[in-house]
Amino acid sequence: MKLIKIASLLFLTAMAMSAENPTVQFERSGNYKVGNSVRHKLSITLNNPQNVEMLCFNQFARRMNTLTPGDTVVEIIPGYYYIRSERFGKSNDPVTVDIEIVGRGFTTAYKPDGFHVVMKDGAVAGVESKQVGETVIMPLNFYNDADRMIYADSIYDFNQSLADARQLNPYDIVPSFKKVTLAGKGYYTADKPIEEKLIKNDNPEYYKITITPQKAVIEAVNKQGLAMARRVLERRLLAVNNGKLPSAVIEDAPDFPYRGVMIDIARNYQTPEDMNNLVELLADYRFNRLHFHCTDDEAWRLEIAGLPELTEVGSRRGFTLDEHDYLAQIFAGDGNANSRKGTANGYFKRTDFINLLRHCDSLGIKVIPEIESPGHARAAIVAMENRYRKTGDPKFRLIEDGDTSVYTSAQAFHDNLMNPALDGTYNFMNHVLDDIVAMYKEAGVELPGIHIGGDEVPEGAWDGSKSAMKMAADKGVSGRHGLQGEYIKRITKMMADKGIPVYGWEELGSGYDADFNREVAPRVGALNVWHSAYTKGENLANKIVRGGYPIILSNVDYFYLDQIYAPHSEENGLLWGGIVDEFRTLAGEADVLCPPSPELEGHVVGVQGQLFAETIRSYPQLQQYLFPKMLGLAERGWNSKKTYSNAEFNRVIEEHELPTLHKEGVAFHLRAPGIKEIDGKLHMNSPYKGAVIRYTLDGTNPTDKSPVYTAPIAPGNAKQVRAKMEYLGKNSTVSVLNR
Repeated sequence: MKLIKIASLLFLTAMAMSAENPTVQFERSGNYKVGNSVRHKLSITLNNPQNVEMLCFNQFARRMNTLTPGDTVVEIIPGYYYIRSERFGKSNDPVTVDIEIVGRGFTTAYKPDGFHVVMKDGAVAGVESKQVGETVIMPLNFYNDADRMIYADSIYDFNQSLADARQLNPYDIVPSFKKVTLAGKGYYTADKPIEEKLIKNDNPEYYKITITPQKAVIEAVNKQGLAMARRVLERRLLAVNNGKLPSAVIEDAPDFPYRGVMIDIARNYQTPEDMNNLVELLADYRFNRLHFHCTDDEAWRLEIAGLPELTEVGSRRGFTLDEHDYLAQIFAGDGNANSRKGTANGYFKRTDFINLLRHCDSLGIKVIPEIESPGHARAAIVAMENRYRKTGDPKFRLIEDGDTSVYTSAQAFHDNLMNPALDGTYNFMNHVLDDIVAMYKEAGVELPGIHIGGDEVPEGAWDGSKSAMKMAADKGVSGRHGLQGEYIKRITKMMADKGIPVYGWEELGSGYDADFNREVAPRVGALNVWHSAYTKGENLANKIVRGGYPIILSNVDYFYLDQIYAPHSEENGLLWGGIVDEFRTLAGEADVLCPPSPELEGHVVGVQGQLFAETIRSYPQLQQYLFPKMLGLAERGWNSKKTYSNAEFNRVIEEHELPTLHKEGVAFHLRAPGIKEIDGKLHMNSPYKGAVIRYTLDGTNPTDKSPVYTAPIAPGNAKQVRAKMEYLGKNSTVSVLNR
């Protein structure tokens, strides 16, 4: 059957079929090696395939091979595949297609998803899918054959290290206060009055709270400080302590003026309602910046006046072989570009964004939107090509006909770069920047700056572009880096002329000469330094600061909140940047990430956590990635040097933070129970008092009906012991002890 262009496809959510609708079951095997490559097997069974032409699904971009003659798997775009089989359409008997995936050394909890079928008549429909088989827990083999999986005996030892912590006082919260002085007898209760006073202090965020049995007095430098201090009293201290506080005086101020969290709604969408709920939580932990990552390769999520294609095309993903009308599905979805289920489709209307700006402003949070350029721009490119086909007007084209450049981006794309030599690129950015300025003006809110990305432009970029090669010759530069530098100079001047501070990733200030830095650095609000790399013994952050740039510590191996909590195949998250849990973020002290030197004074303006959304499929899952991991970030943003020990921090989380989040209906992640064989008995432990541990001795996963651990037990002939933990209505991953 000839492939049908998506423009001619009629999406049908209900299909008239002679049998039941198709469904999918899939099973994953563990990792194995073929030569020097690591692989694992994915078996996909399609039920009721009578009228099916193709079965489509999403998986992180990997090389795939079908293992049965007559079956083929084809990559539509990186991360989006379709399967054809000679057995489809023959009968309604189930068809199993075995695929070998060439991996990058490990298998985590990320599974294939986004299953949908294309029928013989061209109709497209999502299909229900489920994983089968006991394949959830498997070794995490890495390139050197070492199993990176964390097993229960190691967890036991770490849990034990958390057991010895001091008794908490009512004022132990996150982030911790600079100074608390207990003062006299008696308790303040939530029904007593609160007085507010404006005072002077060199730190604009300094505040003082005096708590007595009669009243609470809040003193701060400005109205914003009064509001933050009131929030600390009402939403944190009184909430944690059931509305009752002993008399005390709190004196507090942050070490950093910039305390941020980046939320990616481009890869997988979060609604305005959920984002407005989320910023309330950010304010609770005294964050004051939202880095709004609303554009990327995989979607454009912000309405821009005069360029409707950005959201008409760039915010919609579904089945397509040419992307003329919308983007190809990636990460998740049901093949329907108009569906509002899940996280594939959606965008912020202008009114949504303006309302978010006003809400954040009321909370003391400034919003920095990110318009990715010149890389990570695939959604914008596809949208502007749609506009060009419709209008014939090349004014906003971002690519050049005849460009033969060959490159592969970090996310495996080969077509995601704006061309820095084209007027269309600057026409486009100018239009977008002006409209963002207009939205802030309409909101009545200060524009703190716009983040222009600038990261991960791959080698080979623009090598096959005649315009780019001419530009390189005219400017006397060469290669990807030189051309990107010319883009940076021009776009930052454009922004400076508009009075817009420039924010960007570290690449904007990396590897350029002194003349470049003298021109560009004064235009920059700050750069996010995300590498923790040393070059010739020099910390990268120090090197960028020497170029004259303010920096925000955003290190991948400390502050990337999308990285996996623990090396366990049941955990969600990515693993490329390291293991990042609440203790890793807590360890991100400025002096560790950026060794002190005189040149750094005043140039390290803050810290920021990044939550990229490749693996996020819901708002509750987003919350699990943030909590409690984000709490260590909050502590380090407010207090740059060591405060709580790991044991103390865990007790604050266990006794004060998680119960409060639970009352507010916030989803959060749980650590796992430990198991260790000591003197012939199985000992189990938990990082949280009051948690319930359930276990099995037969190698199966514990259920809610499995026995509860109460005291050391004899292992008998058990070859494998498994345990999970239940706490505040949540379940942990399953810990495994091999005997």
